[in-house]
Amino acid sequence: MNAKIYPGAASRFLLTAAAFVIVVAGMSAASTIIVPFLLAVFIAIIVAPVFHGLRLWMRSWLALLVMIVALVLISVVFVNIVGRSLNNFRTNLPKYQLDLDKHKDGLNAWLESKKLPKPTWAVGELFDTGAVIGYLRTAAGTLSGLLSKTFLILLVVIFILAESAALPARARAMPGMTEEAWESIELVVGDVRRYMAMKSLISLLTGALVFVWLLVLRVDFPVLLAVTAFGLNFIPNIGSFIAAIPAVLLALAQFGVMRAGVCAVGYVAINIGIGNILEPRVMGSGLGISPLVVLVSLIFWGWVLGPVGMLLSVPLTMIVKIALEATDSTRGIAVLMGSARSALIPEEAPDTSGDRDEAHGR
Repeated sequence: MNAKIYPGAASRFLLTAAAFVIVVAGMSAASTIIVPFLLAVFIAIIVAPVFHGLRLWMRSWLALLVMIVALVLISVVFVNIVGRSLNNFRTNLPKYQLDLDKHKDGLNAWLESKKLPKPTWAVGELFDTGAVIGYLRTAAGTLSGLLSKTFLILLVVIFILAESAALPARARAMPGMTEEAWESIELVVGDVRRYMAMKSLISLLTGALVFVWLLVLRVDFPVLLAVTAFGLNFIPNIGSFIAAIPAVLLALAQFGVMRAGVCAVGYVAINIGIGNILEPRVMGSGLGISPLVVLVSLIFWGWVLGPVGMLLSVPLTMIVKIALEATDSTRGIAVLMGSARSALIPEEAPDTSGDRDEAHGR
């Protein structure tokens, strides 16, 4: 009667899977709260080195004041410029729909004049301008909603910076915090900071090139489209192509097929130059994450947290992978998530510490 019942491997797996589903469902339900907080955390990680550099030259309270003033000014200018462009863009959407309908009708008439069979030229009728404009309106609404949370995000960033000086000492004093666990935490923060900082600079360059290209082509709303290119460049593999769609559609509505084609060629050239040439040299040959895992994480975090989850999918997956590497029981999962270069289990690798130092110094 006093015999204990020990759960088997299948029971433990089911319990773990059930807990995972509950956590994911909770994150999805609370995404309106989690998304601004995650954005604030990653922004704080990026600007923290600047804040700590200022603290070397002035008192902590003065350095924090300088950071607050700078962040507030940048946020006010950004929200004012982008918000105004966004409102004008949403106002002009009906006009762009009419222009797209005219170009579609002209294309259908030209194809029909060539005496082509119906299935050949009817492809122009499959282009539903109403649906396209609806997608653009939804995307504009999502960006507008994110801008409305700028004050909340900024407030969280300021509080994180204010606590950043004392936070490491508090974390190390936590019960059960071992030296190995603390090294893992430092590794997570360092990798995420490096990735976010370099990706931000590369995305900023991408947005600047897009802005100049759209100015040359005289496409409407170059600032808004450049900001879109900057943000979507954080989405691996497909983000840059998604950013090109609204610009090409606007060029098509304003000037026709030829200008839209030139606009698309410019986007392709920028993305190839930045994504395939510059970014691998600056950020290294890889993130230590399998391309399949990157794609799955893109879908997963986008489903859980929405569009912002897609933007943060890579750093969130990096955090999960490095956290799994911290314990022996989950290290095998981290190895499965790794790329071909990181396929060796740490115990079998000849010198993991040297590889880590080399990866951080790249």
